[in-house]
Amino acid sequence: MINKQIVIIGAGVTGASVARELSRRQLDVLVLERASDVCEGTSKANSGIVHSGYDAKPGTLKAKLNVEGSRMMAELSRDLDFHFKNNGSLVLCFDEADRGALNDLLSRAETNGVEGVRILEADELRKLEPNISDEVVAALYAPTGGIVDPFMLTVALAENAAVNGVEFSLDTEVMSVSKDEKGYLIEAVKHPSITNKLESDENIRIHADIVINAAGVYADTFHNMVSADKIHITPRKGEYCLLDKKVGGYVSATLFQLPTAKGKGVLVTPTVHGNLLVGPTAEDTEDHDATDTSAEGLAKVVEVGSRSVKALPSRGNIITSFAGLRAHEDGGDFIIGEVSDAPGFIDVAGIESPGLSAAPAIGVYVAGIVDGICPSEKKTDFIATRQGITSMALSDIETRQRKISENPLYAKVICRCELVTEGEIVDAINRPLGATTLDGVKRRVRAGMGRCQAGFCTPKQVAILARELGVDISEITKKGCGSGLLTGYPKDETKGGEAHE
Repeated sequence: MINKQIVIIGAGVTGASVARELSRRQLDVLVLERASDVCEGTSKANSGIVHSGYDAKPGTLKAKLNVEGSRMMAELSRDLDFHFKNNGSLVLCFDEADRGALNDLLSRAETNGVEGVRILEADELRKLEPNISDEVVAALYAPTGGIVDPFMLTVALAENAAVNGVEFSLDTEVMSVSKDEKGYLIEAVKHPSITNKLESDENIRIHADIVINAAGVYADTFHNMVSADKIHITPRKGEYCLLDKKVGGYVSATLFQLPTAKGKGVLVTPTVHGNLLVGPTAEDTEDHDATDTSAEGLAKVVEVGSRSVKALPSRGNIITSFAGLRAHEDGGDFIIGEVSDAPGFIDVAGIESPGLSAAPAIGVYVAGIVDGICPSEKKTDFIATRQGITSMALSDIETRQRKISENPLYAKVICRCELVTEGEIVDAINRPLGATTLDGVKRRVRAGMGRCQAGFCTPKQVAILARELGVDISEITKKGCGSGLLTGYPKDETKGGEAHE
């Protein structure tokens, strides 16, 4: 039996944010994540939008935490060294008859305390965004809107939490949670991985005084195991298209269309890395793992996105597509708090959009709830900052020369599309909570994120992973158990983690 003060279920952006805030305190915290890495669930397939807070209904947790989290993002990006850009956002109105809805959003923004929001007329709007559709008659402008890399944000929060003493158990799937007289008993399965060296699944039991349920689309499952007051989460699938960097400057702000009952609709936005992103769709499903894309869904993304701009440059420029699931709770608001009939069990459930924007504030909010249940001393040695991995592609000549003089591997380009070097990949593997898979490397340094989508650099990345992790190349996977990359290579015929030419 493993005994912990606090167990967090889920290592997405909210779980990682909560973990970081709790790492400021003298507490024993364990994060359980069924995937092989952090940011593998809802947080992975995300628009990367930092919403300013005009859309959420006033008085809701969504409204409160969206605005607070958005205000925290710039400083957090400096402290934890991840990409964030304050590019502003526009909500487009295509019909004079819909101006009332635009004015309602303006009123919400003012009530929620969002700064600088105003309505732009067509002439001013087109000076700001020359490629905007001729159909647009007006737009709501929110200058505090921004964009962020959701992978790097989550990794940064988790790394900082780990450095400050939080334990992460990856490849660990929670099967059940039950109350007992002293807290909660968690039954889990540890899946085999490169790091744990298991030959088969291993059952483990964990006792926790406090459980924090940040399990995304599975949060209702764990809540309903301990509470008679049931909740229901519907996975809402959204499909996206990512366009090449050569069209990344087609718009500068994030372009929304007037929202519907299912969300903020299809957006067109630049990314912090210079691509153009279009999506998502909104399709309710009961399949908690429905992250497949479809021809129909992607066609809809392009069709609806094309309404926002003139001649959306999708033809020949879509380099990849993906889908993700949002955790929509039936009540429509975030559910964050101690469960009334399950003392010590804290829900962080129904965290759909604007969950990414709200994540820093959610971390603070949940840590405050924990303080009320289990008061603890603040650490005097808390490390508030983190140094990210140096990007050679984005560095000035002096920085490049210094890094190469320190380590010649920073001169060896592995991913030609994104100009990622071997030094960066090695750093990604050997950091706290370092990458152990191809996707783990990709999300930390963008190797394989470019136009060829890892078509050329995969073999070299596999060899580097095997060398740094001290395993055979046949053990390297795309994203953990069940996603092997190589078959038909007897171990005695591979040399030092390198495939034969």
